[in-house]
Amino acid sequence: MNEVLQIGSPLPKSAEKPKKTEAIIEFKEAGKSYGHTWALKDATLVINDGEFVSVVGQSGAGKTTLVKLLVCQERPSHGSVFVAGRNLADLKDKELPYYRRKIGVVFQDFKLLPQKTVYENIAFALEVCGVTNVEIKRRADKVIDLVNLGRRIKNYPDELSGGERQRAAIARALIHSPRILIADEPTGNLDPVNTFEIIELLNRINQRGTTILLSTHNRQIVDRINRRVILMKGGKVVSDQQTGKYVI
Repeated sequence: MNEVLQIGSPLPKSAEKPKKTEAIIEFKEAGKSYGHTWALKDATLVINDGEFVSVVGQSGAGKTTLVKLLVCQERPSHGSVFVAGRNLADLKDKELPYYRRKIGVVFQDFKLLPQKTVYENIAFALEVCGVTNVEIKRRADKVIDLVNLGRRIKNYPDELSGGERQRAAIARALIHSPRILIADEPTGNLDPVNTFEIIELLNRINQRGTTILLSTHNRQIVDRINRRVILMKGGKVVSDQQTGKYVI
């Protein structure tokens, strides 16, 4: 990257921008049970377009279930989840692929295709949609430049560092120009230097207008971002601070 912030330093004030008021994600008393066990209990929250929100909590707190409901990997047992004003319960199975293209998701384990190069991994998300080669190259070049992987486009995932793999995964998630980017423990497999490079990259993406939902249990990351923090415990949203620290 052109500039790497000092580890532990706060994000620059210029990173902050006026909050938008349009709700893009809304949970209304949403719950999810597996048998007699509730993974999510009566979650009610609103995330506005353009926000950078960290969802924190220990393992089993409900963070992963929250993400699964957003990407329609699971359906709520009760309550509702809305994205851009649409109740996800109304989505038909045939609509799910189109919906998921509008939500970029980044995982802890990267999920890159090992037999494809960096460029091929990024382009593949458009190839399966029948996008022309000219348009694929235009979009791929744009996101590759954003994540600063121009010199690595011909490399395979096993030839990359952990930070480079995650940047490739982020580029792939951005290729459809999603309004929302969900980062589910994106730095769990990274060392401190790469961790904070990825967080700085997510901040830059947010500055361009993409709503970021970061799920993490890393206290240092959340404290450094110092933006809105939603704390979950036992499947419940127990606090919601507009700016703040990770406080158990």
